[in-house]
Amino acid sequence: MTKKKGPECPNQYSYSDSSADQRQRLLNALREGPKSTIWLRRELDIMMPAARVHELRHGQGFNIQTHRCYVHTESGNEHSVAEYVLMPGKWRGVTHD
Repeated sequence: MTKKKGPECPNQYSYSDSSADQRQRLLNALREGPKSTIWLRRELDIMMPAARVHELRHGQGFNIQTHRCYVHTESGNEHSVAEYVLMPGKWRGVTHD
């Protein structure tokens, strides 16, 4: 029995999958403004944005705040997702208002 080859996934981006490169893409995007989990996955090919944000906060001290927002996916479904915002100063942990 021969294995069937799965569908080809077109590589429309020439992005590197390394964590360091993903962190840099994420940081560059956040310097332009807030970005949602959905946007980061779709546009920057960062499948685990929360992990990269954690690394930027705790490893490099970037003050990235997380807010919840509602976003419609391409299929039309609404999801509550994280929206990340780069703020001035160093990360000091979670603040409670």
